[in-house]
Amino acid sequence: MTTLSSSLQTVSLRDKSWARWTALGLLAFAMFCSYIFMDVLSPIKDLLQSERGWDSTAFGTMQSSETFLNVFIFFLIFAGIILDKMGVRFTAVLSGGVMLFGAVINWYALTDSFINSTLNTWFTNNLNYIPGFEELGISPFYKGMPASAKCSAVGFMIFGCGVEMAGITVSRGIVKWFKGREMALAMGSEMALARLGVATCMIFSPVFAELGGVVDVSRSVAFGVVLLLIALIMFIVYFFMDKKLDSQTGEAEEKDEPFKISDLGKILSSWAFWLVALLCVLYYSAIFPFQKYAVNMLQCNLKFTDVDPTSFWGGDAVSVWQYVVMLIVAVASFASNFGKNKILKTVMLFVAIIFLVLYCWMGYMRQSASAIFAVFPLLAVGITPILGNYVDYKGKAASMLILGSILLILCHLTFAFILPQFSNSPVGGVIIAYVTILVLGASFSLVPASLWPSVPKLVDAKIIGSAYALIFWIQNIGLWLFPLLIGKVLDKTNPDITEALANGTITEAQASVSYNYTVPLIMLACLGAAALVLGIILKSVDAKRHLGLELPNVKQDTQAEESEIISAEE
Repeated sequence: MTTLSSSLQTVSLRDKSWARWTALGLLAFAMFCSYIFMDVLSPIKDLLQSERGWDSTAFGTMQSSETFLNVFIFFLIFAGIILDKMGVRFTAVLSGGVMLFGAVINWYALTDSFINSTLNTWFTNNLNYIPGFEELGISPFYKGMPASAKCSAVGFMIFGCGVEMAGITVSRGIVKWFKGREMALAMGSEMALARLGVATCMIFSPVFAELGGVVDVSRSVAFGVVLLLIALIMFIVYFFMDKKLDSQTGEAEEKDEPFKISDLGKILSSWAFWLVALLCVLYYSAIFPFQKYAVNMLQCNLKFTDVDPTSFWGGDAVSVWQYVVMLIVAVASFASNFGKNKILKTVMLFVAIIFLVLYCWMGYMRQSASAIFAVFPLLAVGITPILGNYVDYKGKAASMLILGSILLILCHLTFAFILPQFSNSPVGGVIIAYVTILVLGASFSLVPASLWPSVPKLVDAKIIGSAYALIFWIQNIGLWLFPLLIGKVLDKTNPDITEALANGTITEAQASVSYNYTVPLIMLACLGAAALVLGIILKSVDAKRHLGLELPNVKQDTQAEESEIISAEE
């Protein structure tokens, strides 16, 4: 009786499966909302050029501003220090507020009210030259940049501080609730849900921008602002849930651990840490910047026909129905990983496949590049839990990173050389696009399932927040550089478009869908090749130094403890 009573006293929210997965759900949904806003302008790049005069350089410069303060003002490093000193729950709420504030500025910059405001005049006449940054070639603005793009960039910078702070906070929160348990599965599941935000913005951002037949790009951003308000609410709910956990366990929030500069030295002196960090920046630089241009790349490489606006396929309702189909695919494929009944698992998998085909057909019928690219995360949603579960119980994280690099290279080269060959094939081009996008999404799912859970194996628990912050900071260098670089490369490698615009022989709308994306895509494939080399080196280092990257995350003794807890609860 005494033993049973003692066991019950040690049971906390973290030991209860429903509670830790609820905590994960709150964090994941908040990130879902932030992912939507992160790419909310990506599927309407053509409208930004035709309605606001943003060429590829202006678009790329604005998009790269998201990470500017994180990289060059070192805000992300400070965010890691705040996380280590103040704890998960405080930093989560703070990040939610910062994201919302920046998003509101971003929204205002794209409204009609801004066009006629004194702020428009101020941004036109100012921020054309920033001493020091201009000489180094890293200024987030330039002379001639549209005022709306400048103001939008300011808001995006602030949002970027919040979203990256949220990223390291969510990773830390998952470690706190899942360490020694299904951590890779939890991280993979969180990222799977968050990536549905990519599909959501790809489907709905153009719908809001063109609602009622009247183009207004600010409506898309307003949609994202509302979702970020919901994200802040999710973080607040998590705050109280996390506080309850600490009161049960008697653990003090991480702020009681004093931060030391020497802690960063311990992290930076690890070769394995640097390999993981560089792998991360290469992976993410080949994916996130690509997402910002992917819809426009499809518009430029595939020939879409105009759909009758009075028909079902040309109306707004089809977007809702396609989104419903997408959710069925996501839920069915995700749930098929957890069913114990083999027949039920098979049925769920069959449903996911059927509805995925239906989703692809609907995207083709809509003749919409954004609806086609929205398929990007769907395969990842289904296989990420499988990969996470495999890493938890079987290991092989480094090997998965190598496989992901190979798939990354093949996909970008397919977009560069094969897809353009099928530009005149209405069906063949779309099929190649769908298959390549699905495989690219699947390759990216290898990162959260294998890379992020490896970080706690490389650093001490009390400085893990700083370790994640450093990785995110290094990652942000790539996320700042490559959207900017892609935009500039597009304009430089398409001089005929610039000349035609100057001569007035084509309109901004025509120019926006006429770019040749071959060089930028080769550049992204090279990132994949570099990641492949580093992945091979990391696996070799792990074999020599026994870092445990190829070992499972879940320990046998932890599984036994959980069984004892369940028995005690019963």
